[in-house]
Amino acid sequence: MLEIFASTPENLGLRDIGAFARRVETMGYDGLFVSDAIHDGLLLAGQALASTTRLKVGTSVLVAFPRSPMNVALACWDLQGMSGGRFELGLGTQIKQNIEERYSARWLPPAAGMREYLGALQAIFHSFRTGERLNFVGEHYQFTRLQPFFNPGPIEAPDVPLMLGAVGPMMLKLVGSTADGIHTHPTNTSVRYLQEVIHPQIANGLAERDPARKRPLISASQFVATGPDAATVAKERERFRDMLAFLFSTPAYRASLELFGWGEVGDALQQLTRNKQWADMPGIFTDEILDTFLVSAEYGSLPQAMVSRFNGLVDRVTLTVPNDPANDQECAQAINAIRDEARRGDS
Repeated sequence: MLEIFASTPENLGLRDIGAFARRVETMGYDGLFVSDAIHDGLLLAGQALASTTRLKVGTSVLVAFPRSPMNVALACWDLQGMSGGRFELGLGTQIKQNIEERYSARWLPPAAGMREYLGALQAIFHSFRTGERLNFVGEHYQFTRLQPFFNPGPIEAPDVPLMLGAVGPMMLKLVGSTADGIHTHPTNTSVRYLQEVIHPQIANGLAERDPARKRPLISASQFVATGPDAATVAKERERFRDMLAFLFSTPAYRASLELFGWGEVGDALQQLTRNKQWADMPGIFTDEILDTFLVSAEYGSLPQAMVSRFNGLVDRVTLTVPNDPANDQECAQAINAIRDEARRGDS
């Protein structure tokens, strides 16, 4: 089954998230991912959950290292209990400069630090649910004190799923060994990259995974240029061409280009950013490259485009919420048709 998730624009704040979440739920999306960039992801998730009854809500992704695992655990436990189990926590590391200079927080080695962060959260959740003594001692985090007064106690909901935003091989292996799933980066969602990099590197960690646990979910943060007509799709294609050209100017995302033999495109994009030639970047991001990383289809043909690309390869995909609410009904029909197409593919 292929789940369809929406995501919030990064500028969507606490005042507007409730109405947006209700709109997404009405359209038939399975879930909503909220960002953690210029607004607090946990606050947004709480308001989205409080405003809906069915919708799953997750952070994609919450910046972990500036936040104590205990603070995050308490907030997540409340969100999961309040919503009856509809919340999931997506975590990411961010880059060192942001952690140290934007948050004035402690930078940790990404994979080692996140491994301990996940372990600390799991230990804290276990103490919340059972009342057993908290005793997590690692190199970077130690949690050994939780008096009954500060323990919220069990909730009538499953433990919070822990997802990771992962790009490099060590983080992908950590998904396989420890996390409940992955949020891919939009530059890493091509079919070939999923098949040749994401799946094998997650598999590298499965040998260390508790066999009683389910396999990790793969949530593809896919860019989709869609709409009711060709003109809308064409406009969206150019918007995503700009966005992808900017993203691929970052060296950390070069691996996807290099897989296809397009490393020189990454070099050229990086040089343009150094020269502040922003307007020239989309011009070297050709249609061939764009179509490798972007799904483009009108609503009528979107189900076949999405399912042929992703069914059996990922568990979830993101689909852009229409800019114009007048297109909500047609988008909702496409969402239902994607599910029907996926079911036929599974049978």
